[in-house]
Amino acid sequence: MRQFQVVILRTQGKAREDEDAMTDLMNERARMGWDFHSIQPLPDDKVVIVFSREA
Repeated sequence: MRQFQVVILRTQGKAREDEDAMTDLMNERARMGWDFHSIQPLPDDKVVIVFSREA
């Protein structure tokens, strides 16, 4: 069975700050055993990131 985790990240519209925020988020989830699954942009400078792992 797989578990999924959804994160909604609000971007700042500034490349460097957005890269740092995304990198920190991805590294944190990887340390907790989550694998990147998918990403989807949303309106209002947000993105939905889905992570998964074996339960």
